[in-house]
Amino acid sequence: MDKISDSLMKKIDFTRLPNHVAFIMDGNGRWAKKRGLPRVLGHREGIKNAVSVVEGLVQLKIKNGTLYAFSTENWARPKDEVSALMNIFRENFILKKDLLIENGVKLRLLGEYREFPEDIVKSIDEMIEVTKNNKNLELAIALNYGSRQEIIRVVKKIIEDGTKPEEVDIDLISRNMYSAGMPDPDLLIRTSGEFRISNFLLWQVAYTEFYITEKYWPQFKADDLAEAVIWFQARERRFGGLSGK
Repeated sequence: MDKISDSLMKKIDFTRLPNHVAFIMDGNGRWAKKRGLPRVLGHREGIKNAVSVVEGLVQLKIKNGTLYAFSTENWARPKDEVSALMNIFRENFILKKDLLIENGVKLRLLGEYREFPEDIVKSIDEMIEVTKNNKNLELAIALNYGSRQEIIRVVKKIIEDGTKPEEVDIDLISRNMYSAGMPDPDLLIRTSGEFRISNFLLWQVAYTEFYITEKYWPQFKADDLAEAVIWFQARERRFGGLSGK
């Protein structure tokens, strides 16, 4: 386990933790390219690193996390890369079951993951079932996810349910999102230095603090997560109101 250093743990205010940290795990391919490696090895290293970051969330006692693993737009990548990603998901949704159980992690999925190959869907459903009573961390993985598509899906459902216009409010829309029941992210971490949302949680990040790091995802370790949380704790969150200073 890649534990957070004691020196950083001492800087964390455990009374002011973010309830939910979301991650845009960017830069796997560029990390590999810089090292003269195939892009697929970057994705494999990215999965390994995700494990380290999830363990960091557990160590910090953060209760909710979301990993952006595969967007609806990722299908447009070269076929061999998409196929390699499917194999990585296939391997890891089988191999990481015990790790989630040991760390008390409850798994949930955001997106149309049932459009993935049947064996992957079966493994995901099994992991959701065996981790459903875990309490340390609720971990959402966004697979075949796009936020605009999610919003369209919610609008269609509201219409199909015969909801009257005057009944539509923020709570109703939130209850119909894939993330229903989870708090909105307090902190969104994006690696590789890019300043984009990339069609991720557009509804949910209305008042989220954004932390951008130049590090590629395979370089972002548990200590980096702690540094981001320390940065977050220094922020003054106003939610549209005036500064208290």
